[in-house]
Amino acid sequence: MLATVQRRLMMNASPAGLPVLGPVERKVTYRLYPSKTVREELFRTRWVHCFLWNLALEERRRAWKEEKRSIGFAEQCRWLTELRSCSALLSSINAQSAQVTLKRLDLAFQAFFRRIRQGEKPGFPRFKHPGRFSGFGFKQHEGDWRLIARERSAHLKLRLSGIGEIPIRGKARTPGEPRTCEIFLSGGRWHASVTMRCRPAREHGCGAEAFDLGTERFLTSARLEPGKSEPVVFEVANPRHLRKALKKLRKLGRTISRKMEAAIRKHGKRKGFRISKRLRKQYELLARMHAKVANVRKDFLHKQSAAMVRRSGLLITEELEPKRMTASARGSQKKPGKRVRQKAGLNREMLDASFGAFGAMVGYKAEEAGIGYLEAQARTLKPSQRCHRCGGVVEKTLGDRWHECACGASCHRDENSALGLLDWGLAKWEKDHGFAFPGPKVDGNGKEWTGTDPCVEREALAGWNLAAGWKSGAMHTPVKLTAGKRETPSQSR
Repeated sequence: MLATVQRRLMMNASPAGLPVLGPVERKVTYRLYPSKTVREELFRTRWVHCFLWNLALEERRRAWKEEKRSIGFAEQCRWLTELRSCSALLSSINAQSAQVTLKRLDLAFQAFFRRIRQGEKPGFPRFKHPGRFSGFGFKQHEGDWRLIARERSAHLKLRLSGIGEIPIRGKARTPGEPRTCEIFLSGGRWHASVTMRCRPAREHGCGAEAFDLGTERFLTSARLEPGKSEPVVFEVANPRHLRKALKKLRKLGRTISRKMEAAIRKHGKRKGFRISKRLRKQYELLARMHAKVANVRKDFLHKQSAAMVRRSGLLITEELEPKRMTASARGSQKKPGKRVRQKAGLNREMLDASFGAFGAMVGYKAEEAGIGYLEAQARTLKPSQRCHRCGGVVEKTLGDRWHECACGASCHRDENSALGLLDWGLAKWEKDHGFAFPGPKVDGNGKEWTGTDPCVEREALAGWNLAAGWKSGAMHTPVKLTAGKRETPSQSR
């Protein structure tokens, strides 16, 4: 059965290039289509797991308060075994699945103590409301849960212990071995996040490309093709997913706020009362709208990052700090901030553009393809301030969108940044490898080689394993391309 599922996953996978990574774990999200009975069972199971979380958290708090004793994961697993023997509610869910919930609580406490050691805001684990509980998980494939191939259908079925079989839809880009499964509710719809152990690989091009992210333009890229002397600059417009839906979201949020205030006046208290079905439907509609915006944004980021890796052999950008960039300008009572509303609007646009998520996507896709991915230190290089032609620093404010230099360079601010990053990345490549990207211009027979053959270039880059080497700071041995074959020096790398 597992072989059948893996063959079905292979049919859904995209074409991939030469594998350059060892076995890694990747998440694949499927959407569930449960029947009414199964849907009720999913909600009930989630409620029991939430009850177990709160019960285990209370047990840890009690042990420390009364006995000054810290409880670990192994001890709580033994405690769970005793509870299941005398509780029909806890014994109704899968035992391994219940241990996953206890493990999540243990990880929450580990993160709590880590934040204390590092001097951060502690964030003690909280009791959770069933409506805000994320979901539950299963450990062993073919035991607690199973993916089943459906006859005359390209999609699969998911069998969950104690719940039943559920039709699912989704695609795994890379075939692999199913390991664990997480069931969660998002936007009023049930999903399964399956962990696959696989060997991902991607196709890629040969050129060098540097890109700068922004809010006016989502992306400005400077691309240098092999054999060309001048880069080509192009831009990708900012789709502004949140701004397009902001009017509807604000209107719905005001409706919910008005109805909630009316319910508070009716019951005479701010919490602990049942809300009406109409108000609950409004909350569900708001969640679905936010989920739709997030899904559209994620789809856009995946497509842009995949296209960039597919056409490039070297990617260059600047290292950004989204948390620091989107900090509030509110200040304090003694020192109030300035232009707080303007900064809040800018923060919303930067978070909508998702600089951090896009950088992470480009990074792991480049690693799967076996190509180089360089990040320049923005505070040192200053790509937005430094002229790409002469290297001089031209101070600009955030409102200055055009670059003008005494050397005669005149272009958009983002274009100047992309061109400067491209020069920096190519210089770093030549310094690390001893020759200009994409490789030696002359082969062993004295003929000019421009590196335009994607297959040859892919083999060369996979042989160097550039992504892994740059992360570790190791030097690489260049590959010498001769007539129809690839040769490397005999010394070890």
